[in-house]
Amino acid sequence: MPIPGNMLSSVVEMVDPNSSGWTSLLNATTSSATGGRNGDGCLAIKSVAAGEMRARTVSSYPVIEGAVYQTLADASGATVPERIGIRWLTAAGAEISITWSLTTAAAAASWHRISVAGPAPAGAARAQVVISATTAAALVTTYVENVYLGLPMRTVGNMLSFASESPEVDTSAWVAETNGTIGRAVPVFTWSANFWAAGGHVWTLTATATGNASARALERPTVVPGTDYMAVCYLNPPTAAASTWVELRYYTEAGTQISAARATLAAPGTGTYRQRVSAPAPADAATCGIAVGITGATAGQIVRFEAATVGQALTIREGSILPYADGGFEQGVGSWTTVSGAATLARSSPWGSAAIENHYSLTITAAAAGTNVIRSARYPLRVFGPHRLRYTVQNATNTWSIGSAIRWYSAAGADLGASSWVPVAIPTAPGWWAYVLSSDAAPTGATHAAAELTVVSTGTASGMRLDSVALWQALPTIESRVNEATGSITLTNRDLIPGDLLRVFRVLQDGTRTLVRGPAGLWDGTRLIESDTVRIEDYEAPLGVPVAYRVEVIDGVTGSTLWRETTAKTIPWPDIDQAWLSDPGNPQRGLIVRVAAQPSWSRPIEQAEYVVKGRRNKVVLSGTRNGREGEVQVYTESDAQRVRLDWLLDTGNVLLWRTGPGVGVGNQYMTVGASGESREGQPAQDPYRVWTLPAIEADMPVTTGVNGSGNRTWQDLLSEFPTWQAVLDAYATWEDVLLNRRKA
Repeated sequence: MPIPGNMLSSVVEMVDPNSSGWTSLLNATTSSATGGRNGDGCLAIKSVAAGEMRARTVSSYPVIEGAVYQTLADASGATVPERIGIRWLTAAGAEISITWSLTTAAAAASWHRISVAGPAPAGAARAQVVISATTAAALVTTYVENVYLGLPMRTVGNMLSFASESPEVDTSAWVAETNGTIGRAVPVFTWSANFWAAGGHVWTLTATATGNASARALERPTVVPGTDYMAVCYLNPPTAAASTWVELRYYTEAGTQISAARATLAAPGTGTYRQRVSAPAPADAATCGIAVGITGATAGQIVRFEAATVGQALTIREGSILPYADGGFEQGVGSWTTVSGAATLARSSPWGSAAIENHYSLTITAAAAGTNVIRSARYPLRVFGPHRLRYTVQNATNTWSIGSAIRWYSAAGADLGASSWVPVAIPTAPGWWAYVLSSDAAPTGATHAAAELTVVSTGTASGMRLDSVALWQALPTIESRVNEATGSITLTNRDLIPGDLLRVFRVLQDGTRTLVRGPAGLWDGTRLIESDTVRIEDYEAPLGVPVAYRVEVIDGVTGSTLWRETTAKTIPWPDIDQAWLSDPGNPQRGLIVRVAAQPSWSRPIEQAEYVVKGRRNKVVLSGTRNGREGEVQVYTESDAQRVRLDWLLDTGNVLLWRTGPGVGVGNQYMTVGASGESREGQPAQDPYRVWTLPAIEADMPVTTGVNGSGNRTWQDLLSEFPTWQAVLDAYATWEDVLLNRRKA
């Protein structure tokens, strides 16, 4: 699977189907081997004699002086550890220097990640990837695959810079604050072949003496009071019993710490585990920070950590008024309390043992049979009206029933009653069970609400688990909205289950169904749902005719299908002499053009003619008649429109021509040949142009996804660039900023 943003070709990255992208740099031979994870192939680097051996990429790749680049790979060496480097070259190909990673802490036959990053030095114009290992004999082999060279791998939405997220360059972005020293190392850690934001160098916090030790990042990103933020870090404890933690801290404008939320890792072993902590920013908070530490360390104990991120907290469900701590239970029980009964509440343990959402859940334990009521804190309503409560539960021991309620409060905290549902038995079959309940309108005067559950245990020493709790405004599960300015329809699907598959059809009045395009291609039932709400912008809907949508949600395990449909909506098309011309994969390039002449078409066919002696008529053998070919003529009425049409044609992609009903064309995909632009004898100052577009009918692109970066935000720019001048230096256009295509 190609690594996004990789400057290396897939042959160099995957070493499939051969090793032609690699060659020896020192004391080595290179060849192809099998057993890789990113494709079967991998690179075998074998020493010629004792000493250091090096292999490099055959090609070099353009870099910008001063910009930071990263290289990473998965390596396997049963007898010798290895390192990876970026070899910087001048424009003439002369070596300037090599930025090396630290050598892996130990040799390991298992696939493990090696990585390094650094700025391109003065004079650097190109770069190569270098793999190195030092052997004690000839014919010692190191294996490498899944190789990347490009811009630093970042966690989407991270408010910290790359230097604070990863120690691939150095450790300068973090400092030890209590009883410790900061360093870095490259332990033997195995990561998923398609997860690239971690692995390679890690920070090390070494306790100087017995006691508590901690370290913190120097950066303090700006926060908005009231917004729920989250700090995340991978922790590697020195022992399974060690008490390691990650902390989210808030500061005033003057830099005084206001508060801190801490999550202690319940480690199941001595591996590497992702720990989350979240909390809303207090009213007087201006910035935030992240810290890690260990409680009760012995002198010399080492906590390793990496992939530190700070950003807006995850949402269990879009629009939920419950903060993440109350719905995900990653750091504890949140604000939940037992308001009646004797049930005890605790976070599940250890990490990863019981959860439907990330790594922990809320464990409810009852020593005896009876009824217990548990409730979250109350939170402000964002809108007045009906709300939905959703949660998932699992029966751990004995049997339970569960009732649900949304409890309403006034601004003064007065209890206004609850919208409640009677208890039902929790299935005893293995797995998690989801409940979604909708209330009537909130009572008059309600400004706050809390989630409330009545759990009834039927035996002694009973246990159940709760996870993924959300409380939000009740909205239609599916709706569509016409966007006349963009010639599109927005389809919104709510209350979906992440992990299921999605199939989306556009349905016309005659019953014709067409699959709708998404970011990875058509929504054809093979695309996973990644969020409970999916919004689809359909830029290929026909104009001037009613359009409905059918959405099919497919269970990824059983294959069972649930469906929902919208009412029909129509994109207005009042001017019969206009048409939408757009690129299905790049709808931002689309524009309305005025038709200069309605298209005229021919349908060519491949034929062979044979004259038979003695027969009057020829024998003609025909192939299948081809699609339509002809010319489309359109006007552009301003210089801006002319530039936009030129921009649309630049890609050479398949285009979509859309007109309203009654002109005999409708929707047609087509490829455009050499385009012509003429003035038709008007004065030079006249902005009108006539464009002649030779067109050949094409099939609808099925693998093309809607291009753009739904994940890229202004925060990414703030984290990556110190000034706007640095942004201007890195990108040629605003489209390049959106798509993160830097100058080469």
